Amino acid sequence: MSTVVGDAAGRWPMRLYRTLWLFASLISFGPSSAAFPASQAEEQLLIAYGSVSETSVPLWLGIERGFFKKQGIGARMVQVSGGPLIMAALASGDVQVASAAVSSVLSAASGGLKISCVASPNSKILRNLMVRPEIRGLAELRDKVFGVQSIGGGNWLQTMIVLDHLGLDPDRHQLKLRVIGNEATIAQALMKKNIDAAVLTYSFSETLKRAGFRSLADAGEFGVPFHSGVICAQRDVIASSPELILRLLKGVIEAVTFIHDPRNMQDVMESLKKHLRLSRTEDAEASYKLLRLMTTVDIGPNPEAFKSAQKILLRLNPKIGQVELERIVDGSLVRSLEESGFLPQMRKRMGSYLRP
Repeated sequence: MSTVVGDAAGRWPMRLYRTLWLFASLISFGPSSAAFPASQAEEQLLIAYGSVSETSVPLWLGIERGFFKKQGIGARMVQVSGGPLIMAALASGDVQVASAAVSSVLSAASGGLKISCVASPNSKILRNLMVRPEIRGLAELRDKVFGVQSIGGGNWLQTMIVLDHLGLDPDRHQLKLRVIGNEATIAQALMKKNIDAAVLTYSFSETLKRAGFRSLADAGEFGVPFHSGVICAQRDVIASSPELILRLLKGVIEAVTFIHDPRNMQDVMESLKKHLRLSRTEDAEASYKLLRLMTTVDIGPNPEAFKSAQKILLRLNPKIGQVELERIVDGSLVRSLEESGFLPQMRKRMGSYLRP
């Protein structure tokens, strides 16, 4: 397997994190709570995220629709390119919370970052293995080039899980992984046939299918435990401000219920068009359907999702096998939402949207 490893394998010295964050701070900011009048009672919270995809929508809507403001949080989001830089921002203290890939979390933890993950509203891999039109089966993928966003990042992890499930070993089948950029750039590279294959969200897949490209597998049918956009913070931040993080999770859950309410379809689609730069209504509709499939109010972190990621990441860095998952996965805050009655109430609301 041809790859570039570097920092994605957890080898960044901790002393470099603040230097890296100086570069990350040059990346553009996402939605801001400035759309709502600031209250002196609001606690300010800066959230780093990397995925410009459906994964980030609950956080975007949390700000745009005032769900975080309702919880007394003045939230802002900063887009940071790449998992290592997201972890750098978290380690430096310049952001309090990160929405990150499990792979980035485990890599940072193996390097010494004391981090815990408390929730994820995204619990499924809903992507297609898309290939050039002339590739008709899995056997024809030998020696082919796959596009990924970064080695060790969320897109890479999902690609590796899909390949593993299909019995495709990158070394044995001599697959080449090429770092391309974000998902839109990867889809464009496949469209131009600069790469042979990529594991892409349904919205990008639909565009490629219309152009004659082929899907060899739908990861949504695998049933593999998975998390994306995992909400994490340094352990001492959670220990010192548990109520703040708890209120953040309430806002995320309300955003998910907003997504699933059919009456909000047009509003959610407008947000998708804006953030994902979708010009076609059918692409926004496909993205909306994907969003409803992948998001859940049962946002408690699943240890099995972390275990499966850890297994894959051992290929990059054996130190990741030493990470104690029970110190990373913290379901206590979600359990408190269950015990308080908030989560059952939201689950009941979700159930009403699913009835005919």
